[in-house]
Amino acid sequence: MTTKETAIRHPMSWVPTLYLAQGLPFYTVALIASLMYKSLGVPNDQIARWTGLLGFAWVFKSLWSPFLERASSKKMLVVMFQLVGGCCLGLVALSLQLPVYFALSIGLLGVVAIASATHDIAADGLYIASLSNKQQAAYAGWQGAFFNAAKFLSFGGLLYLAGHLEKSIGVKNAWVAVFGVLGFLLVVLGLYHSWALPGTKNVVAGESLGSVFYTLWKVIVDFFKKPGIWLCILFIILFRAAEGQIQTIGPLFLRDPRSVGGLGLSTDEVSVVYGTAGTVAFLTGSVLGGYFTSWLGLKKALPYLILAMNLPNIVFVILSTTLPSNIGLIAVALSTEMFGYGFGFVGVILFIMQVVAVGKYQTAHYALGTGFMQLGFVLFKMISGDIQLALGYKNFFIWVFLSALPVLLVLRFLPFKKEGEQEPEPAAEFLGYEEVQIGRFEK
Repeated sequence: MTTKETAIRHPMSWVPTLYLAQGLPFYTVALIASLMYKSLGVPNDQIARWTGLLGFAWVFKSLWSPFLERASSKKMLVVMFQLVGGCCLGLVALSLQLPVYFALSIGLLGVVAIASATHDIAADGLYIASLSNKQQAAYAGWQGAFFNAAKFLSFGGLLYLAGHLEKSIGVKNAWVAVFGVLGFLLVVLGLYHSWALPGTKNVVAGESLGSVFYTLWKVIVDFFKKPGIWLCILFIILFRAAEGQIQTIGPLFLRDPRSVGGLGLSTDEVSVVYGTAGTVAFLTGSVLGGYFTSWLGLKKALPYLILAMNLPNIVFVILSTTLPSNIGLIAVALSTEMFGYGFGFVGVILFIMQVVAVGKYQTAHYALGTGFMQLGFVLFKMISGDIQLALGYKNFFIWVFLSALPVLLVLRFLPFKKEGEQEPEPAAEFLGYEEVQIGRFEK
């Protein structure tokens, strides 16, 4: 049980910065780390395998979310995990100067991933507990905007800075500086939030640790008793089969020299085409995809959403065949791919919400569903490097396009609710704080 305290400070003094702090470590682990390792000469298979492994923190975070309620303060948890994440990012910068930098930095990024995933739960819980329903709705747009501002800042601004510094002070020193800046930003945000965040307390009403385990067990058992759940899980995982591979290898393809089939772009050029133009296209596609699904209905819209998400992947087949050098042309091509990705991705989010999560433990089952969604991304991310090295870039992108087809077959057998069928009322007890927020679909 949680008490709602009236925040002394206006929500605008902490909601935007809270979700900026949520996005920075996530995008650092999910995107920036791969391009750092590429600049440092790490092979694609090692990059994909190890950075993919880091994503398991977000797969399993819902399993430890109920235990965070036993902490005395949500604010304390948020600040602590921001400071831990910031200090570890600073240590990543220092580790790059050592001979065994790869193993050390992966280990430190693993701590950042766990801290970030746990911070997500505490931050969303603080938001829910500190604001009224009306306020939650009013500031939801600021959540999504500043979570994605973290992507602009990291994948756009800091990646561009890394590319500029690579040319002036060397590759290793450039990334030492960038990770030092990232660590400094997160520590500063943590210190600011120690003052700015509302001091909402957790009130544990005599609930024992055993009862928490029992509730978690009931939630999991109820989830796997749903009719057709294994088919739904298969659909969720396959939905991200192409995406997990293209979002991992695509940026590495842009960086690799033309002699090995890449486009030979510099780090700062990748920042321009992916971190700015591509991000704008993704957000535009996400908004329009939501309106499209609302207009047509999820069941009718899903085939179009799947096609929209995967057909633009043929852009990479064309780029790997023609190897264009015009940066404007490349930016337009990648923006097309990212627009389709954003447009189609709302399909899996809404499928989890409207088909998988309905029932007694709605919020908890949504959390478990998004865990399987992340699992699909991580599994295909981890093997993408090995497949690319075996096939080469052109054949790899053809394979990615083909790997998206099975999800269309599974779609035909999904257990959609019949017309006029009533959904059961959700239970009063919830597990975690996995809320849907506009623009935060990539998790």
